[in-house]
Amino acid sequence: MPDSPTSSIHIAKDETSQKLDEKLSSIKIREEEQEVERQATAQNLSYIDLSKFPISQDAIKLIPREKAEVLQTICFLYTGEEMRFGSLNPTNPQVTNISRELAEKYHANVKIYLISEYSFNKSMEVFDKIPTIIHMEGITITAEDLQKFNEKLNNFDELQSLVQDTGLTETVNLVIAASLKFGASDIHIEAEKTDIKVRFRIDGVLHDVAKLPMDAWPKINSRIKLLSGLKLNIGNKPQDGRFSISMADDAVDVRVSTIPSTFGESIVMRLLKASSIGLEFEKLGLKGKAFNDLKGQIEKPNGMVISTGPTGSGKTTTLYAILNKLNNPDTKIITLEDPVEYKLAGIVQSQVDNADGNDQEPVVAGESKPRSSKYTFARGLRAILRQDPDVVMVGEIRDLETADTAINAALTGHMMLSTIHTNSAAGTIPRLLAMGVQPFLLAPSLNAIIGQRLIRRLCTECKVEDTEIDNTKMTTIMNTLNEVAPESGHKPDESALTNLKFYKSVGCDKCHGLGYKGRVGIYEVMTMSPEVEKMILSGKVSEYEMEKLAVSQGMITMFQDGLLKAMEGITSIEEVFGEIKD
Repeated sequence: MPDSPTSSIHIAKDETSQKLDEKLSSIKIREEEQEVERQATAQNLSYIDLSKFPISQDAIKLIPREKAEVLQTICFLYTGEEMRFGSLNPTNPQVTNISRELAEKYHANVKIYLISEYSFNKSMEVFDKIPTIIHMEGITITAEDLQKFNEKLNNFDELQSLVQDTGLTETVNLVIAASLKFGASDIHIEAEKTDIKVRFRIDGVLHDVAKLPMDAWPKINSRIKLLSGLKLNIGNKPQDGRFSISMADDAVDVRVSTIPSTFGESIVMRLLKASSIGLEFEKLGLKGKAFNDLKGQIEKPNGMVISTGPTGSGKTTTLYAILNKLNNPDTKIITLEDPVEYKLAGIVQSQVDNADGNDQEPVVAGESKPRSSKYTFARGLRAILRQDPDVVMVGEIRDLETADTAINAALTGHMMLSTIHTNSAAGTIPRLLAMGVQPFLLAPSLNAIIGQRLIRRLCTECKVEDTEIDNTKMTTIMNTLNEVAPESGHKPDESALTNLKFYKSVGCDKCHGLGYKGRVGIYEVMTMSPEVEKMILSGKVSEYEMEKLAVSQGMITMFQDGLLKAMEGITSIEEVFGEIKD
């Protein structure tokens, strides 16, 4: 039956009404966009209308949907070099923080735009078009997996054989499991001209452990990048990522770094085991007067304790052990690190951010200009001191501003812990004075300076007496041990010097053929005394004279501490001479 004239009139009215509603809605949206654009101009912000912008799924996925909804912010453009964000509130510190994090992670230039609520809602619809993918936060290695590898892996040759018989999809898991088995701190995977080299850093020393065929590189590279959240299609820029490994009795945080190289990329994975942070102060390897002096200094309510040495000498480990010693419910401890590598329960940890920012911090009362937006050691330390801490650890003193702030904190009732790069404890004071620190402030602020290195422990299963030490080296050993100050409480007696015995290792299954297993610190602890303060205040400070004075007051040098540990069979003479070239 054909439609009646009346029904046709109703349809026409409905269509007209719908068009009118659409037109009114369009006008309202346009007015809203104009209003947001005016707000952007007034606030000196960039503006964009995203309602018809072609937003890619790769770009919008950079901020997960849940976080985008909370922050009311989306990434609408990512080209590899440029990254653009749209936000209902671009000045929100959380928005600024996530843009900086993504800029640093992907090495891209960032810009944030003010957008309308309509633009934001239309942009969020792109999430609905993204296929559902199970996101892998990390990999799990079970106790059974480790037991399987333990049975098959006793040395690097066996790892090479196992790699050749393992499918590419399992190779990364095998390499990681082997690194845990051998106690590696870092895994290096390097693309070379004809093959892929795999190396482990074990007790501070790199070892070649396996080679993979060059045609395996794409899958190995992609697997690691997928695990650590890196861009698969970028191989000509550095990238940083991370993933986690969950095991039955431990957790491992893996920091991944890639850089372009001649034949592909170099990938380094740093393994940070949660169990590594439980080191006790009493087990650092300090002994006698050095242990008692340092223990007394860190228990004071204020002052500064500095650990010094080259990169990889265990400075941060020492400070963590001190923090564990001081950590109790009635003590507020805050750290400022670059980066935060281990999480410490009961301690507030903050990470510096040296990435360039386009925005500036608001003007602080009493200041005429806004400060830089970088969260540096100096700026972070000023902020921390407003948090009413009892103990503060600053990862490193790099400049005069940080040094001055730390020293003033030590003088005003705070216990300050930090590190600096010098060759010895005695070299720290000339280094700080060279930075521009005032002697009259430095002298009363310092409590103790710890000079340190890490040396490998001999494997207890295969160590044997070392009877091949040459006469020149033995003469140096005798002279150095004779110079140990009696005040130290560790000067060897005549009978010990007459019957010197040292050890070396030959390698066994327990140490995977390396001869060493684990590391121990060798230390020198210089504490303040009226004589040391007088030398600082005189302004005539040399490293040699400072060390000579400290030794006369009972300080054992790192070289002497190493030789004493070699006498005990803890390490070898080769390790001591290799690490401390006296």
